[in-house]
Amino acid sequence: MIGRLNHVAIAVPDLAAAAAVYRDTLGAKVTPPTEQPEHGVSVVFIELPNTKIELLEPLGEKSPIAAFLERSPAGGIHHICYEVDDIVAARDQLKAQGARVLGDGEPKIGAHGKPVLFLHPKDMLGALVELEQA
Repeated sequence: MIGRLNHVAIAVPDLAAAAAVYRDTLGAKVTPPTEQPEHGVSVVFIELPNTKIELLEPLGEKSPIAAFLERSPAGGIHHICYEVDDIVAARDQLKAQGARVLGDGEPKIGAHGKPVLFLHPKDMLGALVELEQA
């Protein structure tokens, strides 16, 4: 069902400072920041040869990332994203197997302009998992 690892997301309290670490210290290619109001985040992507790192900063007080940073003020790994060929078929199969899809269960457009869903961490070995249409 799952394909390649699309990205690992890291919640950060200061997007510009975090991007500078990857760009200036590690020499990585960093995309410009993009606001994703429907998800309550601002993001940059660190482009690596085999995957990406997504840095997430809260966009507004009701952002799920704001709640994450309240518990972990320095930030940390937020979720792992895997690609799937058919997001609706993957959702239906996972739900039939007892996995919980967060939100209303319908795919939303993610930061890459493709449909995404999130799976409950309690059903995924303690990790928040994002599925993205390949």
